[in-house]
Amino acid sequence: MSDEIRASHILRNNSDRSKEDALKEIEDLKAQIDDGADFADLAGEHSDCPSGSDGGDLGPFGRGMMVSEFEDAAFALDVGEVSGPVETSFGYHLIHRTG
Repeated sequence: MSDEIRASHILRNNSDRSKEDALKEIEDLKAQIDDGADFADLAGEHSDCPSGSDGGDLGPFGRGMMVSEFEDAAFALDVGEVSGPVETSFGYHLIHRTG
């Protein structure tokens, strides 16, 4: 297993909406991706993280650099795979492992 990976994400936080609404929104975005929508385009339009302007790209990162729930999900993905909703203290994420 690699010590470093690269991933992008889409974040829907709980600060502007209820937890339930954030989850519903992230599930809707996952359905769009599953139907062929471009991850980077959706990140740019919908992510609550500043990385959205870069298509959600977080760059390369190693273990211990992200919160544990995010890290565990990201490292479990195959390159090119998109996670289901991942809950962290920041809200709900979709993670796309890109490298």
